[in-house]
Amino acid sequence: MHQTSPGLPLPPARSIADKLLKELAGRYGTPLYIYDAAVIRRQAARLDGFEVVRYAVKANSNLSILRLMRTLGCQIDVVSAGEIIRALKADFNPVEIVFTADLFDQAALELLAEQPIHVNIGSADMIEQYAAIRPGSSITMRINPGFGHGHDKKVSTGGEESKHGIWHRQLQDTLQRALAAGLKVTGVHIHIGSGSDFDHLSRIRKSLAAAARTIGAGLEIISAGGGLPVPYRPGESDFDIERYTADWQATRTELETELGRTLTLEVEPGRYLVAEAGLLLAEVRAVKTSGRQIYILGDAGFNDLVRPAMYGAYHPISIIGREDEPRSPTLVGGPICESADLFTQGKESVIEPQPLPRAQVGDLLCIHHSGAYGASMSSLYNSRPLAAEVLVDGDSATLIRRRQTWEEMLAPEE
Repeated sequence: MHQTSPGLPLPPARSIADKLLKELAGRYGTPLYIYDAAVIRRQAARLDGFEVVRYAVKANSNLSILRLMRTLGCQIDVVSAGEIIRALKADFNPVEIVFTADLFDQAALELLAEQPIHVNIGSADMIEQYAAIRPGSSITMRINPGFGHGHDKKVSTGGEESKHGIWHRQLQDTLQRALAAGLKVTGVHIHIGSGSDFDHLSRIRKSLAAAARTIGAGLEIISAGGGLPVPYRPGESDFDIERYTADWQATRTELETELGRTLTLEVEPGRYLVAEAGLLLAEVRAVKTSGRQIYILGDAGFNDLVRPAMYGAYHPISIIGREDEPRSPTLVGGPICESADLFTQGKESVIEPQPLPRAQVGDLLCIHHSGAYGASMSSLYNSRPLAAEVLVDGDSATLIRRRQTWEEMLAPEE
């Protein structure tokens, strides 16, 4: 039952020392999100070939993470009224913020009426609504090029089955509608999905170039969107960001020559900047076998990290202090009252055991690459308070969100 497999792949090395991880778990409890500022700086530096790096807030919306992005020269992409509030609270200038959406709710319209925030529209019906509150403004159009891609269907944001963007064949009509409403179209944006492979990310350049030619002389900005992949599984290599950047620079140069004007080249990363910087710590609370399966159960559940349950996302897992011990295929779950509460599952909920040493109650599980779409997608399911978050920056470790108390959880219902 517990056959060892010394050749099984190891999870990635932790960027934060085990000793500090144990200290932070003892100080703040578990589940606990921990982020490494050095990794975020490294990822941001790799994007220096773009004039504007516009961080997608939805990936990780903690105010301290946003403030770190601002010190790195990043601008910001928001998708809701709440994210606008967060960006302003993090001291971003409104002109550094772009609001990207496929509709306006009333809260967003009220904020956009007050702040000079650029809008990237994904539906033609947004045109007259925006013109009514900010007449004569400039807008960007998000284009659906007719195809999408991603690590799962749920994160594919192009093609007929995606709600996002203006259908590519409707661009000319939508452009005329915007001009008739008194708006200026100065930018074009395409994003086809999160975790797209390199071929698909390159393919969108042709679609964006075609849209840029349709917009024509008024064009000022082209956005490569986001979706840049990061290596999650053992053996996966880093994305070739140099080639990706060079390809986009070539597309920009080609369009500048055709249009006779200088264009600003933007990229909109979220996960690429923060995923590898984050990890989720959980304390082992039970170890058991069910038939042939070995289970390690910790105190973090899919309310803390929903990606595996939502779309079978892979996160490498390790046990602090046991890296050199024999490993066996193991399933890792949490305390949620749902069979889907497994961190070791793939598409269609198929179990994917990971090679782990035999754990004991009290050990610390480390769920790697959890900096993106982890804390920002967490919930109160099973009435479990939101986890604490810590930012490690060199020799300092700062609590950037305290653990939610029972009273805070219940307060909105009193």
